[in-house]
Amino acid sequence: MHVKFARLGPAGHEQPVVIATDAEDTEQYFDLRPLTADVDGAFLADGGIARTQEALDAGTLPPIQAEGLRVGAPVARPGAVVGIGLNYAAHAAESGATPPEVPVVFLKPSNTVTGPFDAAPIPPSSKKYDWEVELGIVIGREASYLSSTDEATACIAGYVLANDLSERELQLPGAAGQWTKGKTLPQSTPLGPWLVPAGEIDAAALRLRTWVNGEARQDSTTADLIFDPATLVHHLSQHMVLEPGDVIITGTPEGVALSGRFPYIQPGDVVEIEIEGLGRQRKAFHQAT
Repeated sequence: MHVKFARLGPAGHEQPVVIATDAEDTEQYFDLRPLTADVDGAFLADGGIARTQEALDAGTLPPIQAEGLRVGAPVARPGAVVGIGLNYAAHAAESGATPPEVPVVFLKPSNTVTGPFDAAPIPPSSKKYDWEVELGIVIGREASYLSSTDEATACIAGYVLANDLSERELQLPGAAGQWTKGKTLPQSTPLGPWLVPAGEIDAAALRLRTWVNGEARQDSTTADLIFDPATLVHHLSQHMVLEPGDVIITGTPEGVALSGRFPYIQPGDVVEIEIEGLGRQRKAFHQAT
């Protein structure tokens, strides 16, 4: 039986669920509240994924009807959202940058996290709002000064689909650039729909795609990452303490509006992103006031 985790219900009042898929690919939703109040760092650090599997095997989780429920971000508000920039060589090239020799790191406030289908505001003064499909890493145990990538792998609880929405005019002005200003706007980090445990998916060669109003924009694979997930977790652990429930978004492939090949997001646009095995997001954008 394969499992993935979700949080369903109104914003701020989501309930944790596990989605179990049997050998016939039949999905069933189960209430996780007998085990945990939320899918968060405490749950992940306390062996929550393994305990969920045990509870499913024992038949102790009640089934629920998920139809019609809002889908929230699959992990409760992270303590940290760590962004990685220019982590695909082709995207670095279309951005006019040299592929980095060490990871480019920035931070996003956790209040930018939102659900995968929620309405999406374009900031009032934005002229260059851009999409970025990304593989997200969810941390399952504390990572600090790790000695190897094997240790780093053991700290990865699972993976999520992410969109690192970016305001390029704020991010890239002048010689210094202002990455933080361009990456921290409200609802600019949609996550989900699911958290897939690391043991359920091979993150080494997953297809990533983006469509705007049904037209293809990005189409690549995580095999093209410059720095893979274990390398990123190991590297970051030398500079910060990663805690359970933290999320690392690992960079985007080529095909963004910054390339000059496509227009930036406009009110009324629908942006869809997908990563193989991690689900699909759909965002209808409107002008914020």
